[in-house]
Amino acid sequence: MDGLDVMTTTLPAITEREFLRQVAELARLYRWRVYHPWLSIRSDRGWPDVAMVRPPRLVLAELKTARGKVSPHQAEWLDLLGACPGVEVFLWRPDDIQRIAEILR
Repeated sequence: MDGLDVMTTTLPAITEREFLRQVAELARLYRWRVYHPWLSIRSDRGWPDVAMVRPPRLVLAELKTARGKVSPHQAEWLDLLGACPGVEVFLWRPDDIQRIAEILR
C-alpha cells in the first residue's frame, strides 16, 4: 500500500441529510412510500424525521448521526407513537443500516 494504515483510516462522518437519503433510497428499493417534511419550521417539535408506509405496515423513524442526541421532544414523540399498536417506531443511526434493511425488507 502507499503508506496508509487501513486499520486506522476512518471514513468521514455521515451527515443526517445523507443518512436520510440512504434510508429513503433503501425504503423505495423495497417499495415503501416515504414521507419527510421539507421544512418543519411550523410543525410540532420532535416529530420523527421520516414516515414510511407499505401496507399493512407503518414505520416512523428518527434519524441521528453517530453522535446525535435525541431531544426531550423527540423522545416524547417516540414513546407516544411507540405505544400505538401497529405503529413501528425506531431511532436509527448510520451504523444500523444492515438492521434497517432487514426491517424494511
